[in-house]
Amino acid sequence: MKTKVKHAVAIGLVAVAVINSFAACGKKDTISSSGVSVASSRKTLKFGCQMYSAGGLDPALRPDWAWNSMRYGITESLFKFDDEMNVQPWLAESCKVSKDHRTWTIQLKKDIKFSDGCDMTATKVKESLDRVKEAGPDGSASPENYLEYDAEILADDEANTITIKTKTAYADLTGNLANPVMAIVDAAHIKDWNNGVIGTGPYAVEKFKEQVGYDLSANKHYYKEVPYDKVELLYMDDASAKTMALQSGQVDLVENITNVADIQKMKDDKNYTVDIATGVRCGFSWMNAKGVLGNKTLRKAILMAIDQESICKSNTIGGLYTAGCSVLPSSLDYGYDKLKNPYTYNPDKAKKLLDEAGIKDTDGNGIREIDGKDINLRYVSYDARLLNDFSDAHTQYLKEIGIGVTAEYGSSDDQWSKLAAGEYDFNNNNWMTVPTGDAETYMSNWYSKSTANFCGYKNEKYDALYEAYLGEKDKDKRKDYVTKLQQILIDDAAVLVDGYYNSSMIYSKNVGYAHISAADYYWLTADIVPAE
Repeated sequence: MKTKVKHAVAIGLVAVAVINSFAACGKKDTISSSGVSVASSRKTLKFGCQMYSAGGLDPALRPDWAWNSMRYGITESLFKFDDEMNVQPWLAESCKVSKDHRTWTIQLKKDIKFSDGCDMTATKVKESLDRVKEAGPDGSASPENYLEYDAEILADDEANTITIKTKTAYADLTGNLANPVMAIVDAAHIKDWNNGVIGTGPYAVEKFKEQVGYDLSANKHYYKEVPYDKVELLYMDDASAKTMALQSGQVDLVENITNVADIQKMKDDKNYTVDIATGVRCGFSWMNAKGVLGNKTLRKAILMAIDQESICKSNTIGGLYTAGCSVLPSSLDYGYDKLKNPYTYNPDKAKKLLDEAGIKDTDGNGIREIDGKDINLRYVSYDARLLNDFSDAHTQYLKEIGIGVTAEYGSSDDQWSKLAAGEYDFNNNNWMTVPTGDAETYMSNWYSKSTANFCGYKNEKYDALYEAYLGEKDKDKRKDYVTKLQQILIDDAAVLVDGYYNSSMIYSKNVGYAHISAADYYWLTADIVPAE
């Protein structure tokens, strides 16, 4: 599917990595770490990034770990996305699909090796995909959202193909196989699944330093030259710390500086390049329908009480988010202009709605009550992509209409574990909305039969439309279903939308080129090069 994604302020992208092999498939050679002749001085890239989880690279166990593996340049998948979110071959050469969309024959590229020196054969690819299915139920990566557990995978090493046979007819399985959860790894030789995943990417793990980051080294078996011999990946949770580290030379490249003033300084300084991609990320808070927010009147009032336009244009957030009412960004080709929002900012109307529903402050303490209990919403969030700033702003707006909020701001791991356990009223996060180049898996977050539905939302009309969407192969009809699904969520006041995030990469003059992908999966790539 094509999106309307556009790129602003371009020049360069992300960091690069370096990989030292484990020599599981033969002895190590003594050529340079990139596999080609290099200058005697070793090239090192220093990359500062958010610690989105407390370490971990196993793509089958947790989605954030899958993203780590691919973002750090360790793993690759059979297919990938270009900046228009169209699927392109990566480790695959091509794909043929049967008329019923249940048999997918994938021709693999030749001469691809894992970082341990093993050839990527059809059997290896099958082992990797089988392992994803086997490991999935023990974790929270939900790989069944991308490939059904009972799919049959056949490997033909002589023809260098794999054939995937499914019971479900997929509109485009190649997009599903592009998700980081489906990354191809050398499953037979991985001893440390947490931090020692062996992939085909330009870099591999040399050392994991807890709470500090990773030392990566160049994959000497990579199919093209790797520009850096080593990468020092340093965790930096504070946006200002990233800016100072870049200015001091501690790092050469950082992702997502979220301080508006700092990122403007970088744009204005010729010593730095800011690359921004807009369009496919949405910041939003889940509303736990199993708690007090199961009350639809309360949810409606909450949405009318919050001025999202003003928040997105504020001094702390301005320019990094675009306001919107839907869970899918307005830049995507999913009929945003056709949507109607009945809950635009109107605090007086919100108060009247609550009063008429008997949700009042009866004891004069400033907090309204439901069933005799003060409404004190548990708001879970974490410090990434300005999520805590949104949560703070939401808290202040809700206070004005007599809704109490208690903030629980921890790590992304805390946010995820509380989401999975249902221990929240609001749970704020920032998601890729088209993780397979299509909205199908993302919209399953509100499908009552999905394992990805962590908020307990249930709407029979939504479920019926979603199931029809799953079975539809025509692209235009699928888009129409998504438009209708969005409208149901809006009408139900089912989600508190922060806005649509603009991802960024910022690098110093030490880096010759880097680029932030619209998909946000690909950070450290072999395209990132030192300045000449």
